[in-house]
Amino acid sequence: MIWLIVKYAVTAGMVVLVSEVAKRSDRLGGLLAALPLVTVLVLIWMKLEGQTQEKIASHAWYTFWYVLPTLPMFLCFPVMLQRWGFWLALLASCLMTVVIFWLYALVLHCFGIDLM
Repeated sequence: MIWLIVKYAVTAGMVVLVSEVAKRSDRLGGLLAALPLVTVLVLIWMKLEGQTQEKIASHAWYTFWYVLPTLPMFLCFPVMLQRWGFWLALLASCLMTVVIFWLYALVLHCFGIDLM
């Protein structure tokens, strides 16, 4: 149970750190947010918990493929934010990401990569 609390605290701490840095510097906050900090932590947690190399490698492999369809959101959100306000822009960005992901998964399926 202590291990689970440590994992929560460290992982949450990373999110809080990024949000606090972003308050002070858009660029540095964006850079930290773009780094795969959570993924690195997950890989570390998996290793420390005794997962196999195959399981860890598979997690990294799928993370790569899942990140790509999320990238358009970061280009569209600022434009939508100026026009529609925060909550509607966030909702539209999330819905757009789901649609892009679904289309992306269909295309990748044709190449033998199954994401769903």
